[in-house]
Amino acid sequence: MTPGSGGAPPASGTGGSATGGAGGSTTGGTAGAAGNPNAIVGSFNVTLVEAMGATAAQTKVIGVVRDGPQPEAVIYVKGTADGGCALYIPHVPFCSTPCGGTAACVADDTCQAYPVAKDVGTVTMLGVASSNGSTFMLTQVGGSYSPVGVTPSYPPFAEGGIVSVSTSGGAYAPFSIQAKGTAPLVLGSDTFNLQRGQPLTVTWTAAGSAADSTIHVKLDVSHHGGTKGQILCDGADTGSLTISATLVGMLMDLGVSGYPSIIVTRSSVGSATIPPGQVRLLLSQDVERYVQIPGLMSCLSDADCPTGKTCQKDLQCQ
Repeated sequence: MTPGSGGAPPASGTGGSATGGAGGSTTGGTAGAAGNPNAIVGSFNVTLVEAMGATAAQTKVIGVVRDGPQPEAVIYVKGTADGGCALYIPHVPFCSTPCGGTAACVADDTCQAYPVAKDVGTVTMLGVASSNGSTFMLTQVGGSYSPVGVTPSYPPFAEGGIVSVSTSGGAYAPFSIQAKGTAPLVLGSDTFNLQRGQPLTVTWTAAGSAADSTIHVKLDVSHHGGTKGQILCDGADTGSLTISATLVGMLMDLGVSGYPSIIVTRSSVGSATIPPGQVRLLLSQDVERYVQIPGLMSCLSDADCPTGKTCQKDLQCQ
């Protein structure tokens, strides 16, 4: 969101997830055994977080390795595609027999067990500047790995610099992963006006080497009313990406709610494969901004609405 924009709710959680995040340019790694490369079972995330109001920019580091992929309770089904962008519609699977507290319903009448976090031994991170220098250990607490007594710097690395994470081995054989550092993401504009019949162009300061990172865009205009759909785009880090007027219109036709937003993510990814699947090293930054839609007035309470209108559950004045 625009720094200092006030207390409006974000469209989604950003940063710090140990398993989520956008795809990006991929650098290889080494591991002790082959597994299913399509199953993401862990991630070590270095997330750049921009300054927000009185909160200074910071870097968050967190990681986890599990014995299987994390189940997704909401499945986004790909619909119409246009260029590097596509419309995705949410689908919540139904299981006639409840999955209980140890599993999630991931497809109709299909339960998937929640995975268990594993100890992979001593974890060393290299190439991330911090209060302890550019090499430090990550400590496992409650299943997740994070720096203890170490404050990562912002920005944490130079663009193109090598960042790596390595393990000494525990539940799985030792492995190491590398990715290339990225520069902080700077948008060309903080203003996004969304209108039917018009494309939406996102601009930013391009990477020094477009091949080293990827830009991911998520446009969600109905999140606070229960997401009805979203547009997801993946593109080269060249400084510009356009969502077609066709996709914009299709998304808006599904419905809008208060505080629609766009999230732009720059990411660089490395990976290694262990017996249960793929572990990633994800270097990323999310920049979230509100989207302006003609006729839509967002609100947190009736006081935000003009006389004669009230703030609805989906955070828009009606």
